[in-house]
Amino acid sequence: MENNDRTFEEQRIEFSNRKFLATPLAGLIVWLTIGIAGLFYPPKITVWVLFIGTGSIVYLGLLLSRFTGENFLDKTKPKNIFDNLFLFTVGQAVLIYSIAIPFFIIDYTSLPLTIGILTGTMWLPFSWMIKHWVGVFHAVVRTVLILLLWYLLPEYRFSAIPFAIVLMYVITILILRSRKTEQ
Repeated sequence: MENNDRTFEEQRIEFSNRKFLATPLAGLIVWLTIGIAGLFYPPKITVWVLFIGTGSIVYLGLLLSRFTGENFLDKTKPKNIFDNLFLFTVGQAVLIYSIAIPFFIIDYTSLPLTIGILTGTMWLPFSWMIKHWVGVFHAVVRTVLILLLWYLLPEYRFSAIPFAIVLMYVITILILRSRKTEQ
């Protein structure tokens, strides 16, 4: 069934009834890796872990989707316009590196702040897509935590901020798992 055979609202309901576990799990794994690198490695290495890790969340999410039952690459599923919208939010997150990189060049410790907050903005349209508060909660609380930790723990920016993001992913995954789906 093509997406033009279903109404906008039918496609939104179909989209919102998904599990949404693979991508947050990928984010959790990557930010956990960044936080661990921040504890044990010098900033020169941790910066690369952050860049490479956050750039690979989408690919890790694709892999994990095979194990969560979501299988993002399943060509037999009907097309859904919200899948395309979600890809645009991923594109938005990639474009945000154009803000983070110049600040990184001036102050390398800005990287967890800028990448952490700016890539978290994709949760706002996600909340609208699924008509659930979890995305707004994730984006707002994540932003507040990152800002607080950036100012309060400047010497631990490469570990405290990633671990705060991991905490947000854990909470978000629990909320997503327990939310009621639409009919």
